[in-house]
Amino acid sequence: MDDETFNMSLRKYLKRVGVTSQQEIEKAVRAAEAAGTLPAGPLQATVTLTVGGIALSHVVKGEIALEGGAE
Repeated sequence: MDDETFNMSLRKYLKRVGVTSQQEIEKAVRAAEAAGTLPAGPLQATVTLTVGGIALSHVVKGEIALEGGAE
């Protein structure tokens, strides 16, 4: 395995995941707001990352604030 190639490829993939995920969340939140179905509190979010070939399954849970105090 070439560490430099692996690292660059991994960073590129994770950047794409982050950017596209943010776009999709923003689109869904705006649609819910326009429809009047956006909940009042923070949104509960869960991401499940799976990688074939190495049997990786990793879950990340968190909250997305909709009003002040975002961290």
